[in-house]
Amino acid sequence: MTVKVSAIVEGDGEVLALPILLRRIWQWQTPDCPVQILTPIRVPRMSLVNRPQEFSRHLQLAASKCGESGWILVLLDADDDCPKALGEQLRERAQQIVPHRPVAVVLANREYEAWFIAAAASLEGHRSLRISRDDAEADAEQPRNAKGWLALRKADRSGYHPVTDQPALSARMDLQMAFDRSRSFRKLCSDWVAKTRLFCPAD
Repeated sequence: MTVKVSAIVEGDGEVLALPILLRRIWQWQTPDCPVQILTPIRVPRMSLVNRPQEFSRHLQLAASKCGESGWILVLLDADDDCPKALGEQLRERAQQIVPHRPVAVVLANREYEAWFIAAAASLEGHRSLRISRDDAEADAEQPRNAKGWLALRKADRSGYHPVTDQPALSARMDLQMAFDRSRSFRKLCSDWVAKTRLFCPAD
């Protein structure tokens, strides 16, 4: 059985980057499971958090895309919200809307790009990033503007561009390093294993 994963994300960068990251997590954590990672559904954060009808409509679309042999991942930036509290609230709402599908809700603390900061040492020299020893030891989930943190470390002063940089850095980052240094990334990985193993139990 091929496990289908249908994701809902909030940004254009995640539409391109998340499938790359999930394929890497798949090969790292559950390589024995046949998996199909579907093109993510992009929905503005406001619609997911504050507009119940929009949240419901897109969850039902994700449920229809993954079918009975798959699960739904909702990935958002936590920004200034508590990842645990908002994540649990959204997960409970989601399970009421699509009780027939497993749903995982992950809030990157504070942004998806914080996972790059967690693995910063592995990104030295990639996409013109210059990472110092202090940078490599930075608290990955503390900076409010992780995109700006990365932009400041671009040696070519090209700025940070999610649509191009996010997929490239997702393909390059050291997953174990991010796992060790980011609680929200660990949650993504643990949810991946738990939900995928529902359909593909380990021998």
